[in-house]
Parts: sequence; structure tokens; C-alpha cells
Amino acid sequence: MKHHPFLKGMAVCLSTLLAGLFVFFYATSRGLHRKYKIDYTIPAINNWPSVGNLQVGIGVRQITPLMEYYDTWTDINGNGAYEPDIDTYEDVNGNDTFDLVWMAGFDSNRPAQGVNDPLWSRAIAFRNNGLTIVLVSIDSIGLTYDQYISIRQMVKKIRSDIDHITFAATHTHNAPDTIGLWSYRLLLNSRFDEEYIKFLQQCTCDAILEAVENLVPTDTIIANAYVPKENFSRDSRQPIMVDHQLPVAWFRKKINGQSIGTLASWGMHPEAFGSENTFISSDFVHYYRQAMENGLTGTNGFVGFGGRSVFFTGPVGGLMTQLGLEITDRFGQQQSHDGRDKAQAQGENLAILASQALRGSTAKKMEDQYVALSAKTFYSPVGWPMKILVALGTVHPGLYGNIFATKVRSEINAIRVGEIELLTTPGEIFPEIVDGGIETPDGADIPIPPVEVPPLRHCMTGWLNLNINLGMDEVGYIVPISQWDRKPPYTYENKKAPYGEVYIGTPKASRIIYQTSIELLDHLHTTLRNAPEKTALPGPMPDSH
Repeated sequence: MKHHPFLKGMAVCLSTLLAGLFVFFYATSRGLHRKYKIDYTIPAINNWPSVGNLQVGIGVRQITPLMEYYDTWTDINGNGAYEPDIDTYEDVNGNDTFDLVWMAGFDSNRPAQGVNDPLWSRAIAFRNNGLTIVLVSIDSIGLTYDQYISIRQMVKKIRSDIDHITFAATHTHNAPDTIGLWSYRLLLNSRFDEEYIKFLQQCTCDAILEAVENLVPTDTIIANAYVPKENFSRDSRQPIMVDHQLPVAWFRKKINGQSIGTLASWGMHPEAFGSENTFISSDFVHYYRQAMENGLTGTNGFVGFGGRSVFFTGPVGGLMTQLGLEITDRFGQQQSHDGRDKAQAQGENLAILASQALRGSTAKKMEDQYVALSAKTFYSPVGWPMKILVALGTVHPGLYGNIFATKVRSEINAIRVGEIELLTTPGEIFPEIVDGGIETPDGADIPIPPVEVPPLRHCMTGWLNLNINLGMDEVGYIVPISQWDRKPPYTYENKKAPYGEVYIGTPKASRIIYQTSIELLDHLHTTLRNAPEKTALPGPMPDSH
């Protein structure tokens, strides 16, 4: 029997189309640095060099977009959103292209009109017992693992004496889109700014190199401040759990006492400027760092600590926010409206707590000086709709597994610097996974007892214990399995599904992230037990209420 020419042609076209789609998806789903992965604990159990004086160095670089290279626009109706039928823009660079800085967070139609305060990459380096580690805080909504790997490789080409670099974003909602969700990357007319990513990566590389160049023997003061819920935090999703811990450290040169800078971490979304803001800023983090460095004059003022302040964002899932929260500033004035005044009030209030802790009776000089780490690449499941975006290479490029069992590659780090312990989390983890309080509410999709127990911070053994969110990645909200809620009836008598689950798409992720975190903490603690002149792990930090 002869085949009909039309049917034969259709079969050829269909085969060609399917082959083309296969090639397209294969290319877009591969991601950068496909074969990159790590899994190590340093120093090894039987390979501890002698422990000397801890060395610390800080390096900083501005990563504020160079606004003269971008167009400007006028917000005619003052709603913070660009509306082409109402608002106007000026082609400043004369290239006939719509070149605006698309800000991340909130809606995907919020281009910047100017700069309130500069954005930074701030790197702090630690060296002892033959090991050099660098921690980097970046004023960004978040970067994905592949983008961080590129910076590591840039540094490696210049210096081979850095054993490990870990990165985290402050998660400010007033910085350029570095992920692709807010700059139309999903469309054919994508406005995602690849050149800004390159600029950020180069500046961050330079900050890391400067931090290592600045390494000097150091004395360290450590303290833990208690942050009350009132006037500081609003949890917009039940159960109500906030981050009460503000661990802070002050590093000074051993030779002359000159300040190198401070290190701190606390869980709060930097979004006090609100959704209508069109000015670039690191939000309350800017005012916190500024106060820690330079001090505050007048009411509730204090003398600054000098040097550079390095701030990391703690557990923010759940959702930790200032939106809808009235904050009383240090002068007694109530700041109820989102904007600069609220951000300044929160940042300065937080700095006052940090200052009081560092100069208070519970602060102590850090005695242990060693450096150690355990780090591992792992693969976490991702659900709908995120798996489509991953497969298309638009958000978190790099698909592992297959379209039905999609996984993304990420990384967790457990780090010890003397009596300071740090655990990175590749997203926004719910505080109840870190500090306890997981529930199994009525209406939960998976009504089982809490899985992510005991709380992560209870498994850490430093005098100070920092959980750093958006560390090495941004995979979305890390929701406890027993609180997962996408189907009715909804938990806590909500009329609609709560905010958060859609960004990671699967309840399986939290278990894997939790178990990998515990595994790395176990590896870190095992090698610490073999550290020279160390007979036992220190206990958990004291309660500083």
C-alpha cells in the first residue's frame, strides 16, 4: 500500500518539530557549569594543622547600577509602576532601546528612578590552621547557584590559596532583578540585564580578593542580642514564629585594637520601603550597617564600631516582614507608612540592640581560634510551575533528573570560625525549622507529625549560631512538610492558599534541605572534635533575654 504524500509530509514535519523541541529543551535545561559539584570537610579528621591566631579581613565593592547607562522615566500617577500609556521615559543613552533598571521583589513592573543608598558586595575572610574561608554578603534579591559558581571560578584563576568561598544575598526588594522573574525574562522581549550580572560578579570577585589581602591577626568580641517581636517583626503567616536572635561579632586588629568591622545576622525581609518605592536601596540593612560603622547621635545614640559592617539575612520564610507593622523609631516617632523612614527606624533600632549586646555584660572575648567547614552540593526536587521555568532555562537554569522528577542543584555550607558557627540555607526557610515551633494544623495537605526536628539551631554547637538564608542559592520558601498547604480546606481557617508554596512547588524539598544540613553539621562537629588543644565541643550559646 502506498503512503499518501500529504501524510508522509506531515510525519516528516512532526518528526522535525519534535526533534527541534528536544534540542531546544536539551539546550535550555542544561545550565552553566553542568558537572560542578563539591563534597568536602576541611580540615580532615586526621589532618589538623596547628592552630594559631585567627586572621580576619574585610573587602567591599559597590554594586550599584551605573545609572548614567540607563534610561530615565517619569511616574505620572505616582504609583511606582511603569505604565506605557500614562508614564514617559527618556532614551538617555540614545540607543532606541528601553533600558531601565528593573527592580526585583513585589510586582514585575517597577523600574528604578534613582538611588537612595549604594548596594554592596561585602566579603569577610577568615584564616587559621592552614585554611582560608571567605563569606560574602551581596545586596540583591538573590542569585542562583550557577551564578555563584562563576564567581568562585573567577577568583580561582587569580588566587589558589582560598579554600572556600560562600555567598548569600541580603534579599533586598530594592535592587536589580538578578533572577529573571521581574524583568520579563520569560518573554521574547526579555529585559533581563546580563551585563549587570557580569558587573556584580566582577565587583564581588574584587571584594573577595581585597578581603584576603587585608587579613591580619585579630581579637574578637562576640555577643547575642535578643530581638523582641514588638516593634521589630510581623509574621504574615501562621503559626506566628519570628527570629529573636541577633548574633553579632566585633573584630579588632590584635596589634593595635583598630576596628576591622562587625558581623551579624537576623531574619527579616528588607522590604520596608514598600511596593511603590522606585529608588535603589539595601533597605533597613543600609541603616543598620551605617549605624554600626559610624554610630548614632542624639536620642538612644551610641559610638560606632568603625571598620565595615557585614550583615547576613537570617530565617525569613513564613513570612518575616515590616509591611503592615508600625515601627516606633529611636526618637519615639511612629512610622506606620512604608518608606525610607520606616527602613531607617528598623535599621537603627536593630543597631542599638547590637551595640548594647557587644558592650554589655554578656559579651565575651572569643577564645577558640580555629577555622573549619563542611560543604556539599545536593539535588533538591522542584514542583509545578517552577519545573517548567527551570526546564526553559529562565529561572534557576539547570535541570537534573527529568521533567517528571525534576531536581535542581544547590549547596549547603556548615562553617566554624572559633566559637561562631554558621549554616547556610539555599532559600527562605521558615523560622520554625530553625528555632522550633512546627505545627500540623487542621487543613494541612500532609497531616503528619513535624518532620524537620529537632530545630537546626538546636543542632549547632557554637557560642554564636547563625543561620544564613539565601545562602549559595535562591530556591524559594522552605515550608515544613506538615504545614504545606495548597489544597482546600486551608489551614488556620484561611479562605485561600497561603503565600509561599508556589515558588518551590513541592513539599519534598524541606526534608532534603533539613537532612543535608544535619549531615553537614555532623561532619563539621566530627572534625572539630579532633582539633588541636580541643577536648570537647562548646555548649550552645546562653539565653540572652
